[in-house]
Amino acid sequence: MGTEHSKNEGRRSMVFLRKGPKLPAWEDALLSGKEPKSLLKRGLRYVSLSLIMKGMTSTPEFLWGLLEVQKLNLSRNQLVVIPPSLGKLDRLVVLNLGGNCLKSLPKEIGLLRNLKVLFVNMNCLTEVPAELSLCRKLEVLSLSHNCISQLPLSFTDLTSLRKLNLSNNRFVQIPLCIFALRSLDFLHLGSNRLENIAESVQYLVNLQIFIIENNNIRSLPRSLCFITTLELLNVDYNAIQTLPDDLYLLRRLPRIAWNPMDKGLHIAHNPLSRPLPEVIEGGLDALFNYLREKKERN
Repeated sequence: MGTEHSKNEGRRSMVFLRKGPKLPAWEDALLSGKEPKSLLKRGLRYVSLSLIMKGMTSTPEFLWGLLEVQKLNLSRNQLVVIPPSLGKLDRLVVLNLGGNCLKSLPKEIGLLRNLKVLFVNMNCLTEVPAELSLCRKLEVLSLSHNCISQLPLSFTDLTSLRKLNLSNNRFVQIPLCIFALRSLDFLHLGSNRLENIAESVQYLVNLQIFIIENNNIRSLPRSLCFITTLELLNVDYNAIQTLPDDLYLLRRLPRIAWNPMDKGLHIAHNPLSRPLPEVIEGGLDALFNYLREKKERN
């Protein structure tokens, strides 16, 4: 009986162990004595490592020894700081730090000279290190949902940058350095505190998508009409009363758009002066004809 009792106790212990919380993959690998490099996935293009949603409050030390990694995803954790050791991963092409609790980025991020894509959205950043401008290959940058109110002037060096998301921050004006980024084709500044758009916006000659919804903008500059590459212009939820007469030059805008995902002119929820609301009901062609005729009369 004693033997049978011991067997039953053993079975119950095994069941209990099986039902315990499962260790995150990286902890499991280390505890089992595996080489941390076994966590790396080798795809067709990149060597990648994903530690998404692991509940981490700090980065595991072994991470900075994985010098081969090119794509690193640390998003949706509870990271408060990224150590200077990040600079050791100089082969990184894609880095995702979104959805953490970061208040700053280490200046060593400037050592990531191969970096092309960087997500630091949904954090607690109040500033961006000037050293980020040393990442000259950077093409995509998302800093949305932070507490940033300005950018370093050195951002003018990010000449390869094509897509920039600065939405849901605290910008009162568009940083001047942005107007030097001639390769930009996507710029999102929605849900900030902007009151105007500088005439210098015309220098963004390759811009295709420009989103400035949910700000305090009262008018659109005439120079905006010279960015003839625009296919989506979203100025919903602002304080715009009038439109520039030359808006009809934006011939790539296909329609008055209502769905946020559609290309076209988004201009809903603005206190437009009459007869603009009635004209817009007739569609984009009606609006452009009205503005063209108005300009000729003047």
